[in-house]
Amino acid sequence: MLKKESSESLAAGCSLAKRCGGCVYQGISYKDQLKIKQKEVGKCLKEFCAVKPIIGMENPYHYRNKVHAVFDREKNGTIISGVYEKNSHRVVPVDACMIEDVVADAIIRDIRKMLKSFKIKTYDEDTHYGLLRHVLVRRGFTSGEVLVVLVLSSPILPSKNNFVKALRTLHPEITSVVLNVNDKKTSMVLGEREIVLYGKGYIEDILCGKMFRISPKSFYQVNPVQTEVLYQKVMDLARLTGKERVLDAYCGIGTIGIVASGRAKEVIGVELNSDAVRDAWTNAKRNQVKNISFYQNDAGRFMTTMAENGGKVDVVFMDPPRGGSDEAFLSAMVKLSPKRIVYISCNPQTQARDLRYLVKKGYEAKEAWPVDMFPWTDSVETVCQLDLRKPAVHAEH
Repeated sequence: MLKKESSESLAAGCSLAKRCGGCVYQGISYKDQLKIKQKEVGKCLKEFCAVKPIIGMENPYHYRNKVHAVFDREKNGTIISGVYEKNSHRVVPVDACMIEDVVADAIIRDIRKMLKSFKIKTYDEDTHYGLLRHVLVRRGFTSGEVLVVLVLSSPILPSKNNFVKALRTLHPEITSVVLNVNDKKTSMVLGEREIVLYGKGYIEDILCGKMFRISPKSFYQVNPVQTEVLYQKVMDLARLTGKERVLDAYCGIGTIGIVASGRAKEVIGVELNSDAVRDAWTNAKRNQVKNISFYQNDAGRFMTTMAENGGKVDVVFMDPPRGGSDEAFLSAMVKLSPKRIVYISCNPQTQARDLRYLVKKGYEAKEAWPVDMFPWTDSVETVCQLDLRKPAVHAEH
């Protein structure tokens, strides 16, 4: 059951929407947004299986627990913070956003106000002069822990202890502050080097009853409420009985694998990003999960080697990036031939392309469930169950 829009003004739209480009469904009621997304997923996937009704949010506002702001200076010297205008590097000033965490927005506003008294210059992308480039805030939805990442062009923050103290006086909810050094001429937000200024350098949050460590660079779903819904659906479709060997491809910090570990005999996680693999091991220990192991590798290569060595898995979870999986990954999956695949996707078009390949190679798509992870945007997450078709049994003559 969906609540009515919490305010008419929000449904009517945000004045920055056209310039920011984030919320393309401004001015459309939430109920109608869900209808559009349902239709889009249906168009892409109905040739393969039944597309179930989309699962929407009860309260589709302020759901983003990760907020990134870029800093700049207007011609008159006024410091602004916000987002890049769509397809440009012009900064659109944002004070508050209907889909961002309210606490994170308030912290960013206060950092902006503090810059002048601390004589901190904002970074200029053209001249490469200035110190503060970005601020990233991550908040644990359940734990309430808050991580603030200050992205600077240099490792030296003048009066850093006083700056952190002043910020924490305004926001005692902040549990960690990290200085991230990005001294390259790049459009990447985060640099390689990190210096912890306060706290432990990461936050922890609870998801599906498990505790996860979230570092500045960790991938963690930005909508915790709907992530619980999504993962519950993933577990339903996996139909685990406690006897299965499960492979979590593209495992990130191990969230899906750790959630599945209590329902499976053994879980193997594969991930290319070494920071994520380190966090995944930490998360497994933190949750006292003994039947899981993580490998830093390309998932396709890992599956191919596993199949060539006679290895077997019963269920594969796959959650590829927006571009979907490449043919090398999919052919490796077919070689490994798990009995069941649970495919999570944030792009129904590339998911349809991948399903077409898997169906040709002996899999049958059973059902697909759209989950609205990103209200007000045109993104939609879909989870689909595929089962290996049993070869026909020929009667003896």
